Order: sequence, then structure tokens, then C-alpha cells
Amino acid sequence: MAGSARLNPDVITRNSLPPKPAAEGAQELPLAGRTRPRSIFPGTGAVHFSTRGEYGVRLMVELARHYGDGPVSLAEMADHEELPRAYLEQLVVSLREQGLVQSTRGAHGGYQLALPPAEIRMGTVLRALEGPIAPMVCASEDPAHAALCGRTGFCNVNLLWLKVRTAIADALDSMTLADLAVPRARHPFHAPATITAQPATTISD
Repeated sequence: MAGSARLNPDVITRNSLPPKPAAEGAQELPLAGRTRPRSIFPGTGAVHFSTRGEYGVRLMVELARHYGDGPVSLAEMADHEELPRAYLEQLVVSLREQGLVQSTRGAHGGYQLALPPAEIRMGTVLRALEGPIAPMVCASEDPAHAALCGRTGFCNVNLLWLKVRTAIADALDSMTLADLAVPRARHPFHAPATITAQPATTISD
């Protein structure tokens, strides 16, 4: 039993809330101030994105909420999203190399989107952070990966993984940062009325 529990990602997941205070009369922290326990498992499903993808998307959404206001410091973004600043410093390197983020030096420096939120597809963001979409190595967007499996040319199951890859890619590419920038009503740092969503634009390949 102990072994199966150790291997079960549902025991503690990335979305599990921390336990409430055990002491009688103890004050419960507001949701924004509570940290979530994290499992060694990146998710609870067979197809998942890593912590790098999760944190990077949250970083980009925060930048989208500040679009047009000038550079935003990593410290502010780390505070608003409850993310480790040192990790964000690594992520912005990949995002900047892909032309999604710009950096500004100086006392009032920081980071900002290189393009309007409506022009940045979530598929582009995830690929910049995670690499090519690949539910299986034989179904990777990088054709070089197909050569790593000797069954790719005749395996019927490959057709399933290709269909899964297409579905994931279509879902990601159908959404932009503008779609995610408007905060929900209970957001602790951003009031919905202060964010104006920009209409999605058609992007040519």
C-alpha cells in the first residue's frame, strides 16, 4: 500500500490546497497567502506540462496584465504570482530569446511583452518554454524525434499520438495572452475593471 501511495500522483497534486489550521481558534490564511504543497509529479494526467511551462505561462499572463505600463520587475511578478524569483530569472531568458519578452536595465527596469497580448499565442509561449509539443517521441513536432523510434514508419498507435498532438496544439494556438489577461473577480492584486482585453488577431504562420 505504501508503495502504491508513493507512486500515486493523486496523493498530493499541484492543485491541492494546504490543510486548514489544526489548532482550535487558529486563523485561516486567505487563499492568496496560502502556499500549495507540490508533488514530485508534474500533474495528475498522462499528458502534462512541466513546472517550467506552468510558471512561464503565469509569468507571461502577469506581463500581459501590465502591458502598456512599462517594464515590470521580477520581484513584483514573483510576489503577485507567488513564484520563486530565481526561477523566473531563468524563464525570461528563454522567452526573451524567442522574441516574446523585452528587458530594460536601470533603476526602473524590468520586463515587458515584446508584442501585444492579442498577438501572442499560448502555443508559442509553451513551445518557447517546453520545446516542441510531443505527447510521444514518435509524435513530436520536431521531425528529428521520429527517428528515435524504429516503429514510427509502421506502428498504428502512432496515429493516436499524432491526433493527440494535433488536439493539444490546436487548443494552445486557439488562445492568446489577451484571452487570459482579464483577472477573475477575486484576484488579490488586479481588479477586473483595470484590465481591458484586446481582441484576438489573426496571425499568419
